[in-house]
Amino acid sequence: MMKQEYIITVYSENHIGLLSRITLIFTRRKMNLESLTVSESAIPGVYKYTIVVNETRDRVWKVVGQLEKIVDVMKAFFHTNDEMVYQEIALYKVPIDALYESDQVEKMVRNAGARILEITREYVVIEKTGHKEETQALFEELNQFKVLQFIRSGRIAITRDRIERLSEFLRERDATLNQVD
Repeated sequence: MMKQEYIITVYSENHIGLLSRITLIFTRRKMNLESLTVSESAIPGVYKYTIVVNETRDRVWKVVGQLEKIVDVMKAFFHTNDEMVYQEIALYKVPIDALYESDQVEKMVRNAGARILEITREYVVIEKTGHKEETQALFEELNQFKVLQFIRSGRIAITRDRIERLSEFLRERDATLNQVD
C-alpha cells in the first residue's frame, strides 16, 4: 500500500491529558505527526484536533478506530487533502536593512500574497498564509536577506462538506438516545 497525506480530525471536550493520550496512540504505532493543531470548533464546548500524517489508508483507518475508543473523544474522522480546505500560517523576521537596501523584499511580499505585520528599527515581520510549499518557497526567497526568525503553524482545515460531520454524528446519536428513552 502506498503512503499519502491524511488529515485526521478528532473532536472532544477540553479535558486535561487528552492530547497526551492521543499522541500516545501514534507513538505506539510508530507514526510521525507532520502537523498538530488544536482549537475550539464551531460547536460550543467542543474542541477540534487537526492531525496530519503521511501513512497508508489502512493504518490511518486503524488509528482513527483507536482514537474513538478514548473515553473523552466524541468522534474522529480522516480525510485526504482533496476533501479538505486547509492552510498554514508562517511568520518571517527579516533585518530592516533588507527592506531599505532593496525593493526586492517588498516585491517578494507582494508577489507571494503576504503582508508586512510590523516594522521596527531592527527588523520587519512578514506574514504569509498558504500551503507548506508556498510558505517554504517564500522563506527560501527571503533567506537571501538572512531571515532572523521563521515559524510555521500546524495545518488548520475544514471539510468541503456543507456542514461539520460531527454535527451529523451528534444529531444521529441524540435521535438514537431519544428512542431509547
